[in-house]
Amino acid sequence: MNNAGSADGNDEAENRESQFSVMQKSEMEALAIAAIKEHRRLIVADEAVYEEWTRASSDLAVSSAVVESLQREYFVRQHKSEAQQVELSEIIDALGYIPDVATDVDD
Repeated sequence: MNNAGSADGNDEAENRESQFSVMQKSEMEALAIAAIKEHRRLIVADEAVYEEWTRASSDLAVSSAVVESLQREYFVRQHKSEAQQVELSEIIDALGYIPDVATDVDD
């Protein structure tokens, strides 16, 4: 049964590879840039949740239910970030390079 699961994962990757193969380089680059920006946004949001979780964990006035909720949220975010990172990796692999992406400045 494990082989079937592996095959399913490979099929999904192959489907994405074939999706990328029909795209023009400029389309893949735009997709990569969008994925990089999304990855950066996820990191910032994940860090904020992590900081809140660690603050809440050390504050005796915060209930354990709140701390557990923040912990669950952080772990869910980490799973989402991991999946997004895999997708970003596949896009960059298909593109063949990492495009330059300006950092966003909110000033």
